[in-house]
Amino acid sequence: MDKQKFIEQVAAKNPAQPEFLQAVTEVVDSVWEVYEANPKFKEAKIMDRIVEPERTIIFRVPWTDDKGEVHVNRGYRVEFNSAIGPYKGGLRFHPSVTLSILKFLGFEQTFKNSLTTLPMGGGKGGSDFDPKGKSDNEIMRFCQAFMAELFRHIGANTDVPAGDIGVGGREIGYLFGMYKKLKNEFTGVLTGKGLNWGGSLVRPEATGFGAVYFCTDMLAEVKDEIKGKTVTVSGFGNVAWGAILKINELGGKVVTLSGPDGYIYDEAGITGEKVDFLLEMRASNNDRVQDYAEEFDVPFFEGKRPWEVKCDIAMPCATQNELGEEDAKNLIANGCKYVVEVSNMGCTPEAVHTLQAKKIIFAPGKAANAGGVATSGLEMSQNSLRFNWTRAEVDEKLHRIMKDIHKQCVRYGTEGDVVDYVKGANIAGFMKVANAMLDHGIV
Repeated sequence: MDKQKFIEQVAAKNPAQPEFLQAVTEVVDSVWEVYEANPKFKEAKIMDRIVEPERTIIFRVPWTDDKGEVHVNRGYRVEFNSAIGPYKGGLRFHPSVTLSILKFLGFEQTFKNSLTTLPMGGGKGGSDFDPKGKSDNEIMRFCQAFMAELFRHIGANTDVPAGDIGVGGREIGYLFGMYKKLKNEFTGVLTGKGLNWGGSLVRPEATGFGAVYFCTDMLAEVKDEIKGKTVTVSGFGNVAWGAILKINELGGKVVTLSGPDGYIYDEAGITGEKVDFLLEMRASNNDRVQDYAEEFDVPFFEGKRPWEVKCDIAMPCATQNELGEEDAKNLIANGCKYVVEVSNMGCTPEAVHTLQAKKIIFAPGKAANAGGVATSGLEMSQNSLRFNWTRAEVDEKLHRIMKDIHKQCVRYGTEGDVVDYVKGANIAGFMKVANAMLDHGIV
């Protein structure tokens, strides 16, 4: 079977799942030659098996609001691949959640987790529940109802969920409390926990920190550095916040933030009290980046995305497919040299092809944003040890993991004097998972 026929077969088996098919197509494009060149992979049908989740769980979540009205949401957990460790991946609470999105995220997570070198498989879950506008008690009741079903499918050595969009420290606390009650045990079954009950230092900043660490190595590969660079960032949550903190520390300047309402442009740079204000914005739970513009008297561009701003480095930090082909053309026209995908699959395939055609150095999310799940893996290790590392120790381990991920991308993605980070990340992640699947037999 040739590559195109295989992709068509996956599409036929997974109708109306565009995000999942997009993720599969990107990986298959990168690894097909390696797959075809390995008779053992073909004989064991590794590719056919690796695109199929090991288990997909869908369940109803009934809960009552503060007025006593009953609501019903849909819950999911996609346990995609456990070849190298327990399923690991976030829970997303957002109205946009569908099976396609969670399958794409779980599939990506499998290779991302492989790149970290930590023993973690891939999974993802969540619900179409919208936490915005809900009281703490409503969110607590929803989380308890959600966990009342999920608890039977997860465990510290089986499946370890974390947070994602709509699931922060508050939600993890409610979910963990219900799990502990139902199972009558205190184990590291969730990551992103509070520091006073098993959480890890650096976890809130980890995705942003890790992406910047990856970016520094990517720039060093072409004898460049972040110091003095202008950076555009999308989003304003934990991921963007962490990236901004580390960029500032390394001498770069971030000039944009964005939300569903538009983006702000802060020519002076987002530093000091402005960074702290991001935490207030996040706590307000209203998704208005315009609040920043009003607080600090900077321009706000309603309904637009920040990729029209002149920059050296662009870092999409919000959600999937947030940077399209026209955005990529704007970045190229404005002299952007590097794009680091911090959100999961933050760029459309057309955008990636456009950037790479113009020799813009592009880092895919499965490599660049792996710092979040890597630090979740470190939290799991600390839980198993019943011990906490210092902030400096966790940060040092995170930095080392991101260096290792960059080395793997260079090893598998170097073509002449150019590194194709998409190809490098996909092949490196695939090889570890595929070989582990071979070792386990046909299961």
